[in-house]
Amino acid sequence: MTGPENATLLRLYVGEKDRFEHRPLYETIVLRAREHGLAGATVLRGLVGFGASSQLHTAKILRLSDDLPVIIEIVDSEQEIESFLPVLDEMMPSGLATIEKVRIVRYDRSDAT
Repeated sequence: MTGPENATLLRLYVGEKDRFEHRPLYETIVLRAREHGLAGATVLRGLVGFGASSQLHTAKILRLSDDLPVIIEIVDSEQEIESFLPVLDEMMPSGLATIEKVRIVRYDRSDAT
């Protein structure tokens, strides 16, 4: 275990149907984050949610939505996150982003015997 250390969490809220260059937006964002050299990214699929339109999107069988909420979380230093924001500007047609300071603890047992 190392840390804790300061970092920044970028959280993006988009829809599952959102696309960029014929590919799911969430997938393109993760690939661009990796190309940009960011420390890590995770995509989470929501079970229910609504956004600016107030339209409810749900995974319930009776009201199955094909546009569930998706959250992309990216963690890195504040400088790296800030330098990634212009990349997002060209890809995000709509959605919401939050940026918050976090403390991280790293676990790496790959050296353990």
